[in-house]
Amino acid sequence: MDFKIELVFVPVSDVDRAKHFYADQLGWHVDFDSTVNEEIRFVQITPQGSACSIAFGRGLIDMPVGSQHSVQLVVDDADAARRHLLDGGVDASEVDDQPWGRFVTFSDPDGNSWTLQQLPKRG
Repeated sequence: MDFKIELVFVPVSDVDRAKHFYADQLGWHVDFDSTVNEEIRFVQITPQGSACSIAFGRGLIDMPVGSQHSVQLVVDDADAARRHLLDGGVDASEVDDQPWGRFVTFSDPDGNSWTLQQLPKRG
């Protein structure tokens, strides 16, 4: 039996600001944006090439805003990914070279942090 992670919730304070950050600054695809009523709005966004999306909105989760600090995305080229972030106006760390990969970190406007990893060459 397969168990696939397909959606990770991200706690944000301002849905429109978060949508702008993830869609316009990062360039991720907006899959869905629906306001059900004044208490519930659901936004789903997917990074290019990812089988897993993120979701945020109003009335969806009870995590404290800015508390998501454990999501890691794999990229082909850490330097190119960092340039992409900087070109989008995102404050990104320098590339951190480690034996187990090359890493870049950044945060969204609410302080949710993300790690990009370029896997080491194997074999």
